[in-house]
Amino acid sequence: MELKQLQYFMAICEELHFTRAADKMGVSAPNISQQIRRLEEELGVLLFDRVGKTIVLTEAGAILQEHGAAVFGHLKQANDAIADLKQMQGGSLSIGVLPGDADLLFNALLLSFHQTYPTITLSLMETTRVTEQVLDRSIDVGVTIGPVSDERLTSIPLFHEEFSLAISRNDPLADENFIPLSKLNDLKMVMFPPDHQCRKLIDRFCMEKGFTLQPHMVTTTLSSLLQMVQSGIGACVLPRLLLDTLPNKEIKVVSLRQPTPSQDICLIYRSDRYVGYAMRTFIKTLRAYVEAAIQQAKTS
Repeated sequence: MELKQLQYFMAICEELHFTRAADKMGVSAPNISQQIRRLEEELGVLLFDRVGKTIVLTEAGAILQEHGAAVFGHLKQANDAIADLKQMQGGSLSIGVLPGDADLLFNALLLSFHQTYPTITLSLMETTRVTEQVLDRSIDVGVTIGPVSDERLTSIPLFHEEFSLAISRNDPLADENFIPLSKLNDLKMVMFPPDHQCRKLIDRFCMEKGFTLQPHMVTTTLSSLLQMVQSGIGACVLPRLLLDTLPNKEIKVVSLRQPTPSQDICLIYRSDRYVGYAMRTFIKTLRAYVEAAIQQAKTS
């Protein structure tokens, strides 16, 4: 079996179409078909079932696809390790976070990271498929809700995130140290849209207590949400870590109890990938950033 044949085979697996796979590989359709026939003859099995213009993987083809992905994964690791050795102080990293977390956690971190490590290129994307995209290698690392249990992934706990009420300092509730979660049902609430990760968490905790929030206003940005709270338009529920580090003295933070909405946040990456300079540096910086934010919240 030649490496080029395996590349052709994997391209067909992705496209499930010989002509499109040939175009992707920069060869003719007859050429790629001939190479696959030779591979099938060598292995003594059919790799694809052909029904007209439609093709599907056979059981043998599925086995070869799994091992082929591992082969090219190891080759990529080798290339990454060698490139890392050559440049040492550079590299690139793609990071996936849940919708909204870029605003809530990463904006200040990325600015600080770039100033400290200007030769490392970071790419941050919001996605609801953090785990799936780490697994299919379309992103390098992901920050998501834990626990994540998959033997193909390495998971690093980052912090336990609790949520509290943000309210105008002029609101009567601003004198309270805490309120029960059920009290939210009596308040004017300003919230993220229903598909936002924070909103999903709060909605779930409220539904478990037997009520559904009907927000007074909905906005997609953190800045506008905080502006509405400061103006007294309504209250909102946000991560305590974020609220405790806000410089805005016009917003009062009130704890939520019975229960306290919370979740665990972790960082994940494929266990079989090479952890190069860029990833090592980012993980170290992220953990230090989180620890410093927690300490600042405790002393504020």
